[in-house]
Amino acid sequence: MSTSSTLPERDPVRVLVTGGTSGLGLAMATALAEAGASVALTGRSAARAEAVAAGLPGALGLELDVRDEASVARAVERAWSRLGGIDMLVNNAGIGMRTVNPRFMTDPRGFWEVPPDGFRAVIDTNLTGYFLVAREVTPRMLAAGGGRVVNISVNDTTMRRAGFVPYGPSRAGTESLSRIMAADLHGTGVTVNLLLPGGATVTGMLPLDAAPEGVAFLEPSVMGPPIVWLASDAAAGVHDERIVAAEFDTWLREREKNGR
Repeated sequence: MSTSSTLPERDPVRVLVTGGTSGLGLAMATALAEAGASVALTGRSAARAEAVAAGLPGALGLELDVRDEASVARAVERAWSRLGGIDMLVNNAGIGMRTVNPRFMTDPRGFWEVPPDGFRAVIDTNLTGYFLVAREVTPRMLAAGGGRVVNISVNDTTMRRAGFVPYGPSRAGTESLSRIMAADLHGTGVTVNLLLPGGATVTGMLPLDAAPEGVAFLEPSVMGPPIVWLASDAAAGVHDERIVAAEFDTWLREREKNGR
């Protein structure tokens, strides 16, 4: 089984990670950069993105608001130009339930209590944002002869849990979008896969108050091994998979046992 934390020493894999200044995005950008990839990470603040990137080997930071088509176009053009292309897009930028209910885990509220502006902000970021960035990157990958798209998602339970509007619907949309993207791109050389932590994770999306008793949190670093593998030669041709980071070792053993 190949779970190496480094990538081949030939031309570095060029990766664009949206929402890479904190949480899962930073964990993945860090793992990729340390494995030898050339990483462009984005955030809404150019200064913050640049400061975070400065702490990673060979990384660059770019301003990107995934809700804004012009911002997306500028950032993708800059990333493509400065990296010399993009081999992998990691669609990760998102906002969580805290934006509409700071105590969503201990004080869940009905969907009818969610302000419309809050609903739109989450959908625009978590779903429309994935679409806009992938829409900008994919034609470039197709013209270049191939590429990889990884869309970050969450557990199925989050998509139907009480008190989780609008975050749950935004991630259910992410899953549907990813599956359709994979179907549209079948046989083109551009692959699409889903990656999720596998449980509540220690990020800025956690509620302000304590979580209910018995809730265990994952560390963002759980995303490192699978994202590095997805960028590696071993993952060439892997398409339309849903990979749970917390179960990655088991998933990979089963995959290799079955000769895939």
